[in-house]
Amino acid sequence: MKELVNYILQFGNLNQQQIDLILTKAKEKELKKEEYFSEAGKIAAEVGFIVDGIMRVCYYNNKGEEITKYFIDENNLVVDLESFDNNICSSAYVQAVTDCKVIVFSKAGWQELLDTIVGWDTIVHKIISKALIQKVARRSPLVSEDATTRYLSFMEMFPKVINRVPLSYLASYLGITQSSLSRIRKNIR
Repeated sequence: MKELVNYILQFGNLNQQQIDLILTKAKEKELKKEEYFSEAGKIAAEVGFIVDGIMRVCYYNNKGEEITKYFIDENNLVVDLESFDNNICSSAYVQAVTDCKVIVFSKAGWQELLDTIVGWDTIVHKIISKALIQKVARRSPLVSEDATTRYLSFMEMFPKVINRVPLSYLASYLGITQSSLSRIRKNIR
């Protein structure tokens, strides 16, 4: 739980009583590889903080192909925010790519923190803003760069992720076929 507290304190100040309240609402949860944290067609019920492992956000396109939108690794929050905040069915899956250890908050627990801790909404807003900026920074280059450059950029941005995710997920994220990814990797070595 120390990792979670350190993460939160990057975005604002809390006293010990507030930290203790947060910890009473947090529960540890383990997800096995390929297990879902949240699913398309269901309302997201939890906010999570990844202590160990990698998750991915994915969906199925109109051809039935699975597309990986992005990866989330350690020391990051994970939630389908639109579904969680608005009580609407999610359009994406959040899936464990590796075995994951996650600290989770239920919707009721999260709401209690918002209602009780002065400034919690500001801290949450800062966390969400940072996540959105990172998401845009990760996706923007994928539009204009060639496949090799996208792969090299991914290696640079996510050195701790690249060797821990299946090539099929990575190829999907980069918008290329698995055989193209294999060729690129072979040419780089």
